[in-house]
Amino acid sequence: MQKIRAEHALTVDGWRADIDVEIQDNGRIGRIEPANGAVDHHVGLLLTAPVNLHSHSFQRAFAGLTEAQSGDSRNSFWSWRRLAYKFLQQFNPQQLEVIAQQAFMEMAEVGYGAVVEFHYLHHDCDGKPYANLVELTDRIAAAAELIGIGLTHLPVLYQFGGCDRRELSGAQMRFGNSMDRYLRLHEAARTTIADGPADWAIGVAPHSLRAVDQRGLNLARDLEGLGPFHMHLAEQTKEVGEVIAHWQVRPVEWVLDNLEPDSSCCFIHCTQMTPSETIRLAKTGAVVGICPITEANLGDGIFELFNYTNASGAYGVGTDSNIQISLWDELRMLEYSQRLRDGYRALSARDSYSTGRALFESAIVAGAQAAGRSSDGLGVGQWADLIGLSIANEFLCNRQGDALLDSLIFSGGGNASIRDVWSAGRHIVKNGRHVKREQVTANFISVLNELELDC
Repeated sequence: MQKIRAEHALTVDGWRADIDVEIQDNGRIGRIEPANGAVDHHVGLLLTAPVNLHSHSFQRAFAGLTEAQSGDSRNSFWSWRRLAYKFLQQFNPQQLEVIAQQAFMEMAEVGYGAVVEFHYLHHDCDGKPYANLVELTDRIAAAAELIGIGLTHLPVLYQFGGCDRRELSGAQMRFGNSMDRYLRLHEAARTTIADGPADWAIGVAPHSLRAVDQRGLNLARDLEGLGPFHMHLAEQTKEVGEVIAHWQVRPVEWVLDNLEPDSSCCFIHCTQMTPSETIRLAKTGAVVGICPITEANLGDGIFELFNYTNASGAYGVGTDSNIQISLWDELRMLEYSQRLRDGYRALSARDSYSTGRALFESAIVAGAQAAGRSSDGLGVGQWADLIGLSIANEFLCNRQGDALLDSLIFSGGGNASIRDVWSAGRHIVKNGRHVKREQVTANFISVLNELELDC
C-alpha cells in the first residue's frame, strides 16, 4: 500500500484540497480522505494520468526524419508513408522492442498512464510470419512491462493495399494476414496479454476501409466482445475519394450505416467529415481519437471539435506517429487548431469548465473508454493512474482549480511540472524521470546507430 498526500487534486467529485489518496497493493485506489497522519509521498497537484489512445510505437525511431522534399510536386501524407515504409523494411524484433521501450518511457514521463498500441507490424521484412506468430506482439508486451505503463493491445487486421483490393507489396507485407491467420494471431495475442499485468487489455482493430473488406470488418466486429474496436477513419481527402470510388459512399457515412458503432468503438482521426457526419457520429457514443500533433505534421486536416462536442461527442488524444510525445502539447494543439480555423478563443470551454479542464477531462474519460480501462477519474476502485506535479514553480504558483489545468496546457510548463507518475499503482516516474531512463535511452541510441535512418 502507498499513500499520497496532495495539496490540490481533481477527483471524480471535482476539485479537493489537502487529501490523502491510498493506493492498494492491487494497483487500485482504495481510499480518498482528508489529510491525516503519515504518508509516503507529497505532491502539490494530483491528477489522473490519461490514456494515450493511439500509438504506433515503432515510428518513434524515425521522428524528425521525413521533413525533406520527397520528389513529389507537393509533399503529403502519401509521400510520408513511402518514406516510413522504406524504414520499415529493415528492423528486427529486438530493435522493435527497444524502440517501443523508448516511446513508452517518454509517454510515461509526460503523464500518460497507459497506451493503446495500434499494432499492425506482425511479420518479418519479407512478409513471412515468424516461427512465433505473435513474436512482435510479445516484443511490444515486453517493452510495456519493462516500462510499467498500462497497455491495451490492438492486433490490426490488414488485408489489402487499397480499396481496389490490390495485393500487399513491399513493406506492407509485414502487415498482412488472411482472416484465418488473423484469428490465430489474435488468439495467441490474447494469451500474451492475459499473462501480463492485471490492468492490461486487448481489443481488435481493422486498419481502415482502405485495407479491409466488408468480410474483414464483420470478422472484427464479431471479435469486439473481447475488447475495444478501433479503426482509422476519414483521415485524408485522397482516402475519402478512394472510398467513395470503391464503396460508393463516404467513409464515415458507410461506418454509420453499416457497422452500428457504439461506446465500444474508437475511430481515429476523422478529420474529413461533413457536418451531418460529425453530429451523427457524436450521437453513437463512440470515441474519436484525435492526434493533433501527427495530424498537423501530416497535413491531415482539423477535426470539427466544436460541433462534435456540442452534440455530446466523446474524444480523447493519442500520439500516433510519436514524432513528439507530449500530452499537454496534444491538448494545446487541438484547441489552437480550432482557434486558427474559426477565429474564436476558448472554443472548448463550457459554462462550468475552463478550456483546460474540458480538454483534460475529456482525455481522461474518453481515453479510458477507448482503452477499456477503469481509469476515468480519480475515484475509489479506479486503477491508480496518477500524475503528481509540483506547483512551486513559475508556471503553477498561486493557481487553483481549473486555472491549474489551463496553466499546464497553455503556459508551456506542463512537462517541467511533472514529478511522479503511477500506472496501476506502479511508481514508474520519480523526480521527473522514468526509473529506468538511462539504460532504456542508451539501448535506443544503440539501435538508432544500427539502423539506416536516411529516409
